Amino acid sequence: MRNGKKVLVSGCYDLLHGGHVEFFRTAARFGDLHVCVGSDANIQALKHHRTMFNEKERLFIVQSIRYVHHARISSGTGMLDFEPDMAELKPDYFVVNEDGVTDGKKALCEKYGVELKVLPRTPAEGLPARSSTALKSGKEQTVTDDLETTLPYRICLAGGWLDQPFVSEYCPGPVVTVNIHPTRQFSFRSGMATSTRECWKKVAPSGLFADDPVELAKLLFGYENPPGSKYVSGSQDHLGLTLPGANCLYYDKGAYWPGKIDSILDDDTCDWLEQSIVMVELFERPDGYNPLTQQNITVDGVKMLAAAAETCWQGIVNKDIKKFGEGLTGTHNAWAEILPLTTNDEIESRMAEYECFGRVTSGCGGGYIVMATEKDIPGGFRVKVRRRLNEPMPPD
Repeated sequence: MRNGKKVLVSGCYDLLHGGHVEFFRTAARFGDLHVCVGSDANIQALKHHRTMFNEKERLFIVQSIRYVHHARISSGTGMLDFEPDMAELKPDYFVVNEDGVTDGKKALCEKYGVELKVLPRTPAEGLPARSSTALKSGKEQTVTDDLETTLPYRICLAGGWLDQPFVSEYCPGPVVTVNIHPTRQFSFRSGMATSTRECWKKVAPSGLFADDPVELAKLLFGYENPPGSKYVSGSQDHLGLTLPGANCLYYDKGAYWPGKIDSILDDDTCDWLEQSIVMVELFERPDGYNPLTQQNITVDGVKMLAAAAETCWQGIVNKDIKKFGEGLTGTHNAWAEILPLTTNDEIESRMAEYECFGRVTSGCGGGYIVMATEKDIPGGFRVKVRRRLNEPMPPD
């Protein structure tokens, strides 16, 4: 299109498929399309895995598409690696898919005076919807052993920190987690047990103990916490990753491992959770962040945390979204009480933007906002609960 306008898009563009081409075609309607392709080094740093094709090959493929006016390797780093290119190109429009909208991208467009265009993720007429994640997971005709797209994630919904003896010694209590399919690649420093997930890839790449998730969790716990560890990674990370469904892990006073585990795997409850959780990207925790440098741990504060987790679990058991949301918010408030650096003014301001039954961050200091709501949230996304061991990821 020759209307004097410049259009910028960015992405990894690994395993290029029809959905990408349709995205380029639609974006090019606004003007000459410039594509920033993520570098190998930046993708490795963000996602902790290599691409299927290196940056030179991905650039060559993207540049060969007739809708693309020009393509280049993004010259920056981080989630907004295209910022230096945006500053240089001075595009009129920056185009994203509806599930790619973030506050960071909005702020960048405002900074450089670029109009943000949001496109629905719609396949070309007569073609099936495609997902790079689905392709990598083997649900489509491409088959790969890429663990990044098969291993689940976990969300800590309530009671986090009660798996740490220095917290539970004040009062025992539960931690509530839910096991989800990797329908997207979550940011590494976001409280989604990503470091434990990396250990899983190293310790049991072939699915060792796949029929016994508790044994696998014990193996991961021991591997991630060798003798002499200054900080012990809590076992809710390991159990939350390996146990399917929603789980309530009951920690006795001063215990590293739960004395009892209650699990919910039925489809009705898992469906309800999928319809009751929306996540919105916040930001990664900054390098050097440590929430333990300021502590106010008391019996009353930890009791508040345990009560919030109990409320959250009862909300799930009874499919009561108000109770569920109350447990999320209660957890966030209890974290702020006993470990004040788990939140800050920016996080509180962002959380207050959304109308919901309750909210908590996916991890201390950032990550994602996890909300209890039946309504869709602009820029938000829903999750797919993993209900059974070795369950394949459901279709998009």
